Amino acid sequence: MEIIRELKSFIPLKSSVLTIGSYDGIHRGHHDIISAVVNHANARNVQSVLVTFDPHPRHILDPGSDKLSLIMSLDQKLDIIHTLGISLVYIINFTKTFSLTTAKDFLEIGLIPYFKPEYLIVGYNHHFGKAREGSPEFLSRFCKIKNIGLEIIKPVSDDGHHISSTRIRQLINDGFVRRANFELGAVFGFKAKVVKGAGRGKDLNFPTANVVPLEKNQLMPKPGVYFIRGRIIGLQAFGMCNFGVRPTFNEHELTMEIHFFHNKLDSLYGKEITVEFLERIRDEKKFPSTDKLIKQLENDKQRCLDMQGKYE
Repeated sequence: MEIIRELKSFIPLKSSVLTIGSYDGIHRGHHDIISAVVNHANARNVQSVLVTFDPHPRHILDPGSDKLSLIMSLDQKLDIIHTLGISLVYIINFTKTFSLTTAKDFLEIGLIPYFKPEYLIVGYNHHFGKAREGSPEFLSRFCKIKNIGLEIIKPVSDDGHHISSTRIRQLINDGFVRRANFELGAVFGFKAKVVKGAGRGKDLNFPTANVVPLEKNQLMPKPGVYFIRGRIIGLQAFGMCNFGVRPTFNEHELTMEIHFFHNKLDSLYGKEITVEFLERIRDEKKFPSTDKLIKQLENDKQRCLDMQGKYE
């Protein structure tokens, strides 16, 4: 898969099948769009092209301290796009100036001369261009004039709800990671760095790795205890994760700490790992003593071990 970020030295294509989107957390609905692009391109023997934006448009259009949390980093999205078979990704640097580009100019000046799409495929609710004027209705009129084929992909539903990044973000916020994973068509997780912790886990005979996400705008799950899978320097290991304020020790800062079910993962400080959230076990709570906490941790671990077979 070829990735381009600017068009100055890009040799224009003779033809393509193309899609446009922010692809904020690639989910099963997005899979349908991308698969349609790849299938149409293969049938026509042309390149499949996906046009997306970085940073996320909301981070530029809605600046402020309460930025939109990201379900996936750009690298995670590109990995999925690659596995789905797209041949070329054009990543546009989204700026305030670019946001003023009209939908018509974006297509006629920014895309068509370079990619010459003979077919466009977008989602049912996709908008682009200044003031979001590039709606499916706009595309229908534009493509008819330009003699470009157009397909609007219908929404994918789950349990009576349209699958969307907004819904998946809310599911993760509410702790329903198993349902979110189903709607994503992948396991929610992120890359993180192991940092120095207080060392209490070792004293409890549950040594932990304290982690912080690499993506500064990373969406975090609801505080609680989770069954997780970690990927560390080529090794896959299951474990359990506590994300919270550790009320038993009267702390107040949100911390993520992971206990891996593996004997050879003692020196992780400074390393990068991938954390995948498989299932939520329980809420975080305050225990009257460390003995009660240890007993609960033993129960949590056994529950996770009982579920491990589903994910091996």
